[in-house]
Amino acid sequence: MIKTFSPRGAFVLLVLVVLSGCTINRDIMFKTPTDYEFDQYTDSVRTNLKLQPNDKFQFRLFANDGFKMIDLVSDGGSREASNISRSNFNYYIESDGRAKLPLLGRTQLAGMTIREAETFLEKEYTAFYNRPYVQLVVNSRQVVVFPGGGGDAKVVILENTNTTLLEVLGLAGGVNKRGNASKVKMFRHDASGKRLVYQFDLSDISGLQYADIVMQGDDVVYVQPNPDLAREILADITPIITLFTSVLLVIAVTRNLQ
Repeated sequence: MIKTFSPRGAFVLLVLVVLSGCTINRDIMFKTPTDYEFDQYTDSVRTNLKLQPNDKFQFRLFANDGFKMIDLVSDGGSREASNISRSNFNYYIESDGRAKLPLLGRTQLAGMTIREAETFLEKEYTAFYNRPYVQLVVNSRQVVVFPGGGGDAKVVILENTNTTLLEVLGLAGGVNKRGNASKVKMFRHDASGKRLVYQFDLSDISGLQYADIVMQGDDVVYVQPNPDLAREILADITPIITLFTSVLLVIAVTRNLQ
C-alpha cells in the first residue's frame, strides 16, 4: 500500500517551507531595535563643509591680492605663471589631517572650512610673498544616498561646500515612494573616526531644521523602506503554491489508482 500525505500535512509542509525561505524585508538595511538610542544632532547652525582626511583639493596661489599668479612648479615658486592651468595640481589631506604644500611642507588643514583654510594659508605664505591670495577647491567629496527603494542607492558628488541633506535627497531622485520619510538615518564620522548614527523625521514641517544640515564627505543617508508585504509575500508563496497544487494532484491521482 502506498502511503500518501493528507491535505493537512501538505498545508503544514507549505507553512514550514514559506517560513524557512521567506525573503520579506531582507532588502531593508541598518535595522535598529525599538529601544535603540540614536546620537543627538545638536548643531542647528548651518555650517560650511569642513576639510577632512582623504580630501583631494586644488590649490592656487596669487600675489598682490590676486593681481599676479605664482607658479608653484618652477624654481620653488619664484616665477610667475602665464597659464593658470599649470598650477591646477591636486593635493591630498593625509590621515593625520595634514597636506604637503609647496614651501610650507606638511600643514594641518583638517577641521577647517574652505574659507578658514584659505585665510590660514594666506597668512602662512606672507613669509614668502607680498599680500598672497589663496584659492582652494575640494573635488573629491561624495555622499552615498539610499532613497528608500530597498536596493537602490546613488553616489552624490558634493560640488558645493554647503550642500544640504534636502539637496542630496533631491539629487538622488527624492524619497522613493516606498521610503519612510519619518525614518531618515544619517551616518557620519566624528573627530575620532567613530560612526555616529542620527535619525531624522522629515515627514512634516518640523523636520525642516534637519533638512538644512550641511553634508560632509563620506556621509551616508539611508531612508528606511516600508515593507512591501503584498509583493514580497506573493513572490515568496507563488512557487510554493505551485508545489502545493502539484502535491495535491499527486495525492488525488494516487488515491484514484488505489
